[in-house]
Amino acid sequence: MGDLQVDLFKRGAAMSKVSGLRVVARDGVAELLDLPGEVRLALSEVAVSAREGLLAMSVATGLKVMAAMMEAEVAELAGPRGKHDVDRVVGRHGSARTSVTLGARRVPVTRPRVRNTEGQEVALSTFAAFTDDDVLAEAVMSRMLAGLAARRFTAGSEPVGRQVSEQCRSTPRSAVSRRFVKATETALGELLARDLSQLTVAAVMIDGLHIGDYLMVVALAITADGTKVPVGLYEGDTENTAVVTGLLADLVERGLDATGGLLFVLDGAKALAKGVRKVFGDQALVQHCTVHKRRNVADHLPERERELIDAKLVRALTHPDPELGHRAARDLAAGPERTHPSAANSIREGLTEMFTVRGLGVSEALERSLTTTNPIESMISITRTTQRNVKNWKDAAMARRWTAAGMLVAEAKFRRIRGYKDMPLLLAALARHTTTGQPETVGATA
Repeated sequence: MGDLQVDLFKRGAAMSKVSGLRVVARDGVAELLDLPGEVRLALSEVAVSAREGLLAMSVATGLKVMAAMMEAEVAELAGPRGKHDVDRVVGRHGSARTSVTLGARRVPVTRPRVRNTEGQEVALSTFAAFTDDDVLAEAVMSRMLAGLAARRFTAGSEPVGRQVSEQCRSTPRSAVSRRFVKATETALGELLARDLSQLTVAAVMIDGLHIGDYLMVVALAITADGTKVPVGLYEGDTENTAVVTGLLADLVERGLDATGGLLFVLDGAKALAKGVRKVFGDQALVQHCTVHKRRNVADHLPERERELIDAKLVRALTHPDPELGHRAARDLAAGPERTHPSAANSIREGLTEMFTVRGLGVSEALERSLTTTNPIESMISITRTTQRNVKNWKDAAMARRWTAAGMLVAEAKFRRIRGYKDMPLLLAALARHTTTGQPETVGATA
């Protein structure tokens, strides 16, 4: 007999010594255990829910635990049931039907009541822990931002078992909407009340997104350790200087400090840069997005010439020597001066601000992060995703609430910017700029 056959033979012999399995009815499970009668009854009821899945069983168990916790607190306050105590100051006073939040539903439960000797109701701390309506509000907000319609909220709730579901009070569409409005108002208030004095902000990105007939100008801060933090939201008709100035003034009022220098990364709009300089003056350095520059130039060229001009522009913008890169870009603009003057003007427009970060001497990885508006565009993209099912924007207040909530959803998904370990290089360069009073940019005299 081979070694493998011997091994299998030994295993079979060992298994033959195991006593046979005993099959029992569902209602007889608790009888196999030496447990008190009340515990047997509770276990039997939970076993019924187990047939519907683990979550349903967990819910049934949780309700039993909650009832036991409340009864234990009542016993601690009023003493053991059936034992008279002349010195007690709290006594049992029957029970009341109420509800708790469970699986994003309001589930009816029975709550024991106690009163003191003066007839005043005594609140149970255990019951208060289970009645927090914030849990339901959070569920409403997260599901609607994920694309679930208010009328489908109940259908999208987790399964909690047939017995619990039959007793649940459905959440009307109007109630879901009210909770969502309240939750998004809270999100908006939280965003607009953030204390920026607690943040060491190195860079700020500003961009706008159109929502229906409304424009929301949003701001994203990048802190000294590379963390991305949504900090501002301002509503306006266009990205004009007044709107940007209002947004920045709000940030300053909430503690945004530019004494150590600030880098602003913008999409190239003149109004944005003008608003930044109006509020912060020489303390601010402006970097225009290189990706937007390339798109704008390409839009003014015939398709057959776009690839060649774009390749030359990229080489100029990424030249190891920013002075030579700036000169190469100016020379590039001279080429299509006669055939495509609009493209030439697009190359020249704001050209100095294309090389701001490159002139600061930061690492290549950090430069890639700070020469485009990709971080704030990513936040805007996530915000738009949360709004994809909204068909009717009633007013600007609604647009502001949804935008703020979407920005906070995006924040939860953020990672630090690439090259964040080199942020001290940026901070040092900004400090030198504020000390000397001279911008560390190239082509300033061109």
